[in-house]
Amino acid sequence: MPLTLIEDDLVLPFAVGETRLKGRLVRVGPLLQTILGRHAYPDRVAVMLGEAIVLAVTLARALKYDGTFTLQTKGDGPVRLMVADVTAAGHVRGYAQSDAARLARATPARAPVPALLGAGYLAFTVDQGEEAPRYQGLVELVGATLVDCAQHYFRQSEQIDAVVKLAVARGADGHWRGGGLMIERIPDAACGDEGDETWRNAVILMSSCGSAELTDAALPPDRLLYRLFHQPGVRAHKPRPLVARCRCSRERVERVLRALPPADLDDMIVDGRISVTCEFCSATYDFDDAARRALVG
Repeated sequence: MPLTLIEDDLVLPFAVGETRLKGRLVRVGPLLQTILGRHAYPDRVAVMLGEAIVLAVTLARALKYDGTFTLQTKGDGPVRLMVADVTAAGHVRGYAQSDAARLARATPARAPVPALLGAGYLAFTVDQGEEAPRYQGLVELVGATLVDCAQHYFRQSEQIDAVVKLAVARGADGHWRGGGLMIERIPDAACGDEGDETWRNAVILMSSCGSAELTDAALPPDRLLYRLFHQPGVRAHKPRPLVARCRCSRERVERVLRALPPADLDDMIVDGRISVTCEFCSATYDFDDAARRALVG
């Protein structure tokens, strides 16, 4: 196996043995801490959003696209909305909306999806700009975890035969870390029963990976892959870096405000100025009276 030159905030693609099985190992440390650290999320919400971010990265890297992959959950539970998106360049962001009062009443012992998200849907969207059609897949929030929901989506699709593991945890240093592992079978009728047996063995080997291993900063990604798949053999490919980066800007906010009727802009004035805060990164853009007049000029 080739050595991994970067060991954090990455996607490491790999292939199992000489089979038609491919996979991805995701490791996020500083990236996840940056995103979650921008908001005062309760731990239960932070873990759920962290898992959504890791799942989005894991699934996005299974696709060939030039644009943005977005994972979104919307439900009637205390966490009413989560959004995580990943650009083709590896720029990642995410946020969650929750009801603090309802969250305090949610039973901690219940499985996270029914307790926090409730009934609703999980959506996957690929947006490649105005020149390409927009793809969206939807699946109900069925199962105890986000992994269960993703597996439900895989079962509904005739084109996806895959298994996913996710883990998010706060380390002894108080910083968040996350990891994801996915293996996918490429359809090949010629493999027959032998291919099915190889797939089952790979799934068993993957299931031996614990959550602590996925989030262990001291365990290099290539070493983890070797630990799991050394028996059939594993080939790691070039790792792809990830970075926490929001796409908001003053210019984008200005475009949105210019599209609003002047009366709506007047309603947004507080203490003589309009303030707009990005839900993803918490950056605030202020427009004083002169700047507001320029928006409608």
